[in-house]
Amino acid sequence: MSTPKPTDLLGEMYAEWINEMTRYPDMSIGLLRIVFEDWQRATAEPEDVTYANTEIGGVPGILVTPTGSDPAQMLIVMHGGGFALGSAATHRKLAGHIAKACGAVAFVVDFRRAPEFKYPAQIEDGLAVYSALLDRGVLPENVTLVGDSAGGNLAISMAMRARRLGLPTPGRVITLSPWLNMENNGATLESNNDTDFLIAPEGLQGNIDRYIEGVTEPTNPDVNPLYADFAGFPRLYICAADTESLFDDAVRLRQLASDAGVDVTFSIGEGMQHVYPFQAGNLARADEEIRLIGEWYHAVR
Repeated sequence: MSTPKPTDLLGEMYAEWINEMTRYPDMSIGLLRIVFEDWQRATAEPEDVTYANTEIGGVPGILVTPTGSDPAQMLIVMHGGGFALGSAATHRKLAGHIAKACGAVAFVVDFRRAPEFKYPAQIEDGLAVYSALLDRGVLPENVTLVGDSAGGNLAISMAMRARRLGLPTPGRVITLSPWLNMENNGATLESNNDTDFLIAPEGLQGNIDRYIEGVTEPTNPDVNPLYADFAGFPRLYICAADTESLFDDAVRLRQLASDAGVDVTFSIGEGMQHVYPFQAGNLARADEEIRLIGEWYHAVR
């Protein structure tokens, strides 16, 4: 059987990245970060959105403001990249599309990255932003935590830790292709290996080590939400591609949340790539997902 070929821009980009990382297996973390800055190329610039480099709660990031958005409705966006790669810059356009669909303002957090800063620095930075928004008078029910891939892990962990710290629970959590399994043994890691052009167990393990090695165990619910108690968790939106290697994480998350009585919505991108909404403005299925997120956000519960 022949190996599948990329059918969209994101798949082509991922294949290019993997080719370069295979050619240069000793690539430094600095060069890897430069490679991943290319992520933003997949996303079209959303119209009528402005950006400002600023900080909230002492944490730097990019404030994303669509024209006519409600400043009382805030999205805290935790970017993906294995806790070590990616940035507010790579995700600002994606955040712009999501914020427009929700009629909200987004803050894309430039949290401290591994391996220079291991767990729990990333979660602490996200919660510093959340606490600062609450101090400014933003209502917790009007705050939505958003995260893709490793950022989805962080968004979930932020909501869990906020509750433990006695902070109000945010209103919603949105996860795009969440990466949750720090034991690196998800069922689709092998079965979807040929159809996922980015994710491989070896790469995942490298990022796991950067994030938690020597600090905590991969079964700690704070880093592996598949071991967490979802009772009382906010409304949850999950989207993932059925052909991506981390699809099992999303399936298990939906089941755990549903079993705990959480209001959970699960959207599946058939034949798509990891974090396929990145292609917003360039791919119809990505635009559809952004629309679905907006409709879910505005649904009365």
